[in-house]
Amino acid sequence: MADNFKNFIAGEWVAPASGAYFENRNPADWNDVIGCFPRSGPDDVARAIASAKRGFAAWSRTPAPIRGQVLQRVGELLVLRKEAIAQAMTREMGKVLAETRGDVQEGIDTAFYAASEGRRLFGRVVPSELRNKWAMAYRRPIGVAGLITPFNFPMAIPTWKMFPALACGNAVIFKPAEDVPHTAHLLVEILVEAGLPPEVIQLVHGQGSVVGRALVEHPDVPVISFTGSTETGAVIGAACGRLHKRLSLEMGGKNAMIVMEDADLDLALDGVLWGAFGTTGQRCTATSRLILHEKIHDTFLRSVCDRAGQLRLGPGLDPKTEVGPLIHEEARKKVEYYVGVGKEQGASVAIGGAEPGDKALAAGWFYRPTVLAGVQPGMRVEQEEIFGPVLSVLKVSDLAEAIRVNNDVHYGLSSSIYTRNVNSAFRAMEDLDTGITYVNAPTIGAEAHLPFGGVKQTGNGHREGGWAVYDFYSEIKVVYVDYSGKLQRAQIDTEA
Repeated sequence: MADNFKNFIAGEWVAPASGAYFENRNPADWNDVIGCFPRSGPDDVARAIASAKRGFAAWSRTPAPIRGQVLQRVGELLVLRKEAIAQAMTREMGKVLAETRGDVQEGIDTAFYAASEGRRLFGRVVPSELRNKWAMAYRRPIGVAGLITPFNFPMAIPTWKMFPALACGNAVIFKPAEDVPHTAHLLVEILVEAGLPPEVIQLVHGQGSVVGRALVEHPDVPVISFTGSTETGAVIGAACGRLHKRLSLEMGGKNAMIVMEDADLDLALDGVLWGAFGTTGQRCTATSRLILHEKIHDTFLRSVCDRAGQLRLGPGLDPKTEVGPLIHEEARKKVEYYVGVGKEQGASVAIGGAEPGDKALAAGWFYRPTVLAGVQPGMRVEQEEIFGPVLSVLKVSDLAEAIRVNNDVHYGLSSSIYTRNVNSAFRAMEDLDTGITYVNAPTIGAEAHLPFGGVKQTGNGHREGGWAVYDFYSEIKVVYVDYSGKLQRAQIDTEA
């Protein structure tokens, strides 16, 4: 009998008001039930918001360096439990242990970075235009932040959002993806153990259409951060615009890796395999398109297919596995659908394009790494996010055409170019219309101390990670102190 897990609301682990639960299953073996988690409703969200408001009242007045010390302890506990969390995460999400260890490490890095920012939440003091007057700006917490996170990075993405929000003095309501509730539970246990005041963090499990919607539409949650599909992000954006909420959206990608004729092809081959098939292609930064210069197209395509065909599928807990399962049946059906669409529109399956056919993998949502050749600009498999182990290959004649093809999609998250030509590298850095560009590396590999995000339909202008995210989770207040002892009128009484 699977364990029933609980929400964390008002400083206690509590059952959902409805008494309803949903199952969390292992995508590598759907018969393996990890646990049952609360199918929460609006009543649970309302209780969480009321508690978070109380938590905010105290936490926002806690000195920022002290807030940083709590996050430092969170990072230390994550270090101690890194392997156990990685094992649990692989079981519920599917990706291989090397990747879930990296996922936890990103949470560790983010915790230590946020801890240091507790002493670096800088304001500015600037000269006033008037005599005997002081002018400055400083950061203030905003309030309760609702965080809605996806399944593919169960530790990294929640911590990207949560730790800066906490460092800035906000309270947090955490709504994790229904597919990865156990990792969320383990994270909140660590936060409480590290000494975070209990009402500062609320964990509410459940469906996005219920719990997420209630968070987005509640007037007492002024900040929303969402990572997920562009379609859902558009709905959230409309609601937050109507309610005048601060909103950060990190949504889809259709990222391309360009390989020029002068590239180190062995290096590029390693890069595209990792970029396209790491996390089974379930990354918003996944290398979904491969743009090849015509002079190396045929040779490089053969090499990609040879290596992709050798990748070992299996459960992520098996040390021999290189590619794990998709997250659930619907995800695999989506991949199958897009492979069919590609063939209908004239692309050919160069390798993969099917379930593995291995009885040992029949209980999981596995799909063979797939390469689609002969893809043309404008095809749906070249334009739309698939979120699976499918790589679309295009041929171009020069760098200018490669850049045009890269830019001619609705998304703008990540891009990559492999070349030995410094002029080509700098041209790509300048002209590729994405929030992130890699030179001689794949489209994945963000580091926690740099901003992360994209342009066009990938986001709404905010960034996660690095220093930029602290601007999102804080308000800037300007203060003027006039000690002249008389009325001074700005722009009117200014002396030359």
